[in-house]
Amino acid sequence: MPPKRKGPLQLIQREVDEIKKQVDSLLKDVQSQDGSTEEALRRCQELQMSAEKTQRTLRNLTKADELAPVGNYDQRKQEEERRLQNILELVNTLSLKLSPPGPSTAAGDDSKEDSEEEEDDEDDDEDSSDADGGGDNEDEKQAVKPPSQSDPRVYTALSDFKGEQEGDLSVQRGDVLRIIRKTADGWWLAQDTKGNRGVVPKTYLKIGSGVDDEEDDDDDGDENEEESEEEEEQDGEELTDDQEKQSSPHSNWSTVKKALTEIDATDVLSAMGAIPSGFRPSTLNKLLVEEGITYRGSHYIQPQLSQSQLSFSDLFLDPDTGRVRARQVRTCVCFSLWSCRMIPTPGVGVQVLSRHIRLCAFDGTQVLSNIHTVRATYNSKSPKTWSFSPRMTGILPTLLDGDCFLRCNSASPDLGILFELGVTFIRNSTGERGDLSCGWAFLKLTDDTGNPLPNRTYELPVNGGTPYEKDVMLETSVTRGTPAGVFQQMLQTRRQPKLIVKLKSANSRSRTQLSLLPDTLLHCLSCVHLLALHRQLLADTLLMDRPTMQNAELISSPVLSTFPVLLDQPDLLDALRSAWLESETSMSRAQKRDLTYLKQEFIKVYMSSVYFLLHSPSLPCHRWADPPSEEQRARVIYATLDSLKHTQHTTGQCGGPEVFVDPMHQHLAFDITELTFDLLRVAR
Repeated sequence: MPPKRKGPLQLIQREVDEIKKQVDSLLKDVQSQDGSTEEALRRCQELQMSAEKTQRTLRNLTKADELAPVGNYDQRKQEEERRLQNILELVNTLSLKLSPPGPSTAAGDDSKEDSEEEEDDEDDDEDSSDADGGGDNEDEKQAVKPPSQSDPRVYTALSDFKGEQEGDLSVQRGDVLRIIRKTADGWWLAQDTKGNRGVVPKTYLKIGSGVDDEEDDDDDGDENEEESEEEEEQDGEELTDDQEKQSSPHSNWSTVKKALTEIDATDVLSAMGAIPSGFRPSTLNKLLVEEGITYRGSHYIQPQLSQSQLSFSDLFLDPDTGRVRARQVRTCVCFSLWSCRMIPTPGVGVQVLSRHIRLCAFDGTQVLSNIHTVRATYNSKSPKTWSFSPRMTGILPTLLDGDCFLRCNSASPDLGILFELGVTFIRNSTGERGDLSCGWAFLKLTDDTGNPLPNRTYELPVNGGTPYEKDVMLETSVTRGTPAGVFQQMLQTRRQPKLIVKLKSANSRSRTQLSLLPDTLLHCLSCVHLLALHRQLLADTLLMDRPTMQNAELISSPVLSTFPVLLDQPDLLDALRSAWLESETSMSRAQKRDLTYLKQEFIKVYMSSVYFLLHSPSLPCHRWADPPSEEQRARVIYATLDSLKHTQHTTGQCGGPEVFVDPMHQHLAFDITELTFDLLRVAR
């Protein structure tokens, strides 16, 4: 009876078993110091390449490739992916340990001088000379050769690169380098023909040893002969660890080595295949984290100074009514996020904390507004579908509300809205957090003739990579081409990742309130009335109450000094919306039309709700996508609001100072920054 044919998954399992045996054998040899370090490093690199090749093969396997039905196919495939992941992490760590401690600084005459000094100290270094001398030394001399042109690890420098830090390898255009290790951050460990080692950016390298200029080839050929002789003399006698430290006391290679091991969680998961192709580290999240308040709503809500710095460019009062003067901008649109379809899901080994869309005004090259975030709702039964604005009792949280507006005064003909689909995850094995971009979409707000887009629903294709990369496909995308028939075209269209957005018109009240806001702002439509009231208070304080327009002293206004913080902490903004909605329900129509009464009432509601919460010792610090912190903050917010409501009903007053001295309500020590508005510090 002929033996049964093995299925692809079973063959992969055997390959993984064989790689595991070889890794275990290598670890034993390294621990027992059996064999040379160079041989161990070579074996380690071969195992690394073999594991990566097997991982790529495993990633492309599907259930349809099997010769016969396989039970629990997905689970067994995931187990093999985890095994390969662990093997790769072990091999990568071992490769770094076996790598030489730093770039060689000795060459030519210096290496000869070092060798003469070591010959004088033979008595102290007998062990190292015995290990490197004799027949072994001759073998090493024969092994040290210029990089072979057929070696896939041989690259050519495309342009000059001058090392800026210890551990960088300076190269010149046309230099032939042997890549020792490739890392996800783009800085590859390389060795030149002189034996010097260091890190080089991969963008400076081209695969192969071909050089454009023939003269450079001739010169390099002559130099390689001399350099290979120097390498033989230099590599014939290896230094011990102590001697290496003494010969290069200022070497910072340990720092470089540490940086290579401390790769971002996103890069590690990409290398392991746990992240679908087309995913990238989040571009907009990086701007939010690294640029401080530059791209936050709390910055864009502040008044903007004119060019002379003596007045404001976007804040004016109507002298007839005393209200903020309405300002029309080039672009003012309202839109709704509906859903995302066919979005790939992260692989095994990570726990997704948040699925969301970060959006901003974009002209193809730069971000032109604040970056606003809307969290998606997710159903495990439809893992590739994201939805927004779920129906729920009470007010919809700002973070989940997909109804947004954009005001922008940019004259760019390519102005549009950039949507970056993202996930915040935590790696199960290490607890590292990271932010990934699952793709991006762009809605240009004008057509080819420069006219505004009509109000309708748009299905935007979701691209992989970053907004600065072109033609990067997501994993679920099919190859672009001409399908054979109508049915195939329909199937291909349904499989493409899409973001569905609807442009819509606002009612007259919302349009009036939007015209009072800053010239550039992107936020939630449900908060427009609060932003407009804050804008009116800002105009009263800065344009009417100041002694002169040139006066820049600190202004006593707790509301103005703390309100912008709410745009960065949406749960507190929801608390203010809830408190203001309850106050509005008790107002008469005449009171709602009385701007003076509304401003006074708004200040009372603000001081007795959000202002108190902002300085409550029991409220944890705001942290993005941290479920325990979010739950604890929600409990504190609702409990505090209920307690404050009870106090107001008992005393019959709203926002009175007695709440801050009540022993039942703890409050942080007062600070001058929470009570004063510093115009020079916050104005844009």
